[in-house]
Amino acid sequence: MGHDVLSAIEKRAEQIAATGAANEKLGRLDDQAVALLRETGVMRMLQPAKYGGAQATPAEFAEAVMKVAACDGATGWVAGIVGLHPWEMAMMDSRLQEEVWGADPEVWIASPYAPMGMLTPEDGGFRLTGRWQFSSGTDHCDWIFLGATKADADGNPDFAAGMWHVVLPRADYTIVEDSWDVVGLRGTGSKDVVVEGAFIPDYRVLAYERLTDGSAPRDAGLDDPSYLMPFTTVFPSGITSAVLGICEGALAHHLAYQTNRLQISGTAVREDPYVLSAIGAAAAEIHASKVALLDSLRWSHDRVAAGHELTFAERSKNRQTQVTASWRAVRAMDEIVARSGGNGLRMDHPMQRFWRDGHMGLAHAINVPGPALHASALGEMDIVPPPGPLHSMI
Repeated sequence: MGHDVLSAIEKRAEQIAATGAANEKLGRLDDQAVALLRETGVMRMLQPAKYGGAQATPAEFAEAVMKVAACDGATGWVAGIVGLHPWEMAMMDSRLQEEVWGADPEVWIASPYAPMGMLTPEDGGFRLTGRWQFSSGTDHCDWIFLGATKADADGNPDFAAGMWHVVLPRADYTIVEDSWDVVGLRGTGSKDVVVEGAFIPDYRVLAYERLTDGSAPRDAGLDDPSYLMPFTTVFPSGITSAVLGICEGALAHHLAYQTNRLQISGTAVREDPYVLSAIGAAAAEIHASKVALLDSLRWSHDRVAAGHELTFAERSKNRQTQVTASWRAVRAMDEIVARSGGNGLRMDHPMQRFWRDGHMGLAHAINVPGPALHASALGEMDIVPPPGPLHSMI
């Protein structure tokens, strides 16, 4: 399946790339970009076969996201995030799965997971209120995952009760227009969403802890190793793969631009050993970052398939790989952009958009290096479990 999707992306690569400027101008994906994504099959790669999905591996999905992002950063970013949500939906109550996919298996699901909402218990479920930022691709989604905390007896957040993932249909939340005005990834349309007291049946709520301890997929009767992999390994990989693909796209535009470029000194780039050395080093760094991410995902899948439950040290190693791959690739991209001259950064040149998109991708919470690298160092020394905050996304 992974090969089929990659082939479909390759056939549409020029068309996907051609939507980049329109995506950025609209502040969301152009309808043509959405149609092309649907045609490639990437958005259903992690969807259960029962509902028309490919039930592919996370590594196959990551490779496809990279290829899309190399065509256009915003399209790849939406693919990497929205395309991951079917993976978690496979662990939800069967009643919810039927509501979401029963009539139309092509339905897209948005997020974010940050616990910015408040759940108030009520007979048969909860009332949810809150405002969330950064709902990528949300204009094209009919359902949404939102993060929340439960309210205590005084109506305040009860953080001791943990975090919760809540699922709502499009009719139960409002998208805040003009809430996404940023320097990069503008075409992702990562807008704010607001919920004002929507009723949430209890079967549409899942404790985040059940994702991190592995009980959610087991209780759902899932035995495919792809669904038994840790949430904290699988979810961030969609973002990492988008960042790596963006850097690969910047490299491709840089190479095309530099091939016949004559520098102000009168030296052709193809004859400048200093620029050529930088290009070669950057290409190697971006390639190595891709290989590291894919190897991490394949290794984790094989371990789970063999019946092994990944330890904290192993999970933190995966996060170390994800974070360092993103930073390594973006730094390599900086090296080639700095050698592209002023004309390479004109607003009508695609390279500057990839450059901005890549740096915006580093700002996502999963790419913050400190906690992930701190936790992985403790894991390397077998000092586990570490203090509470370092458990986040591990």
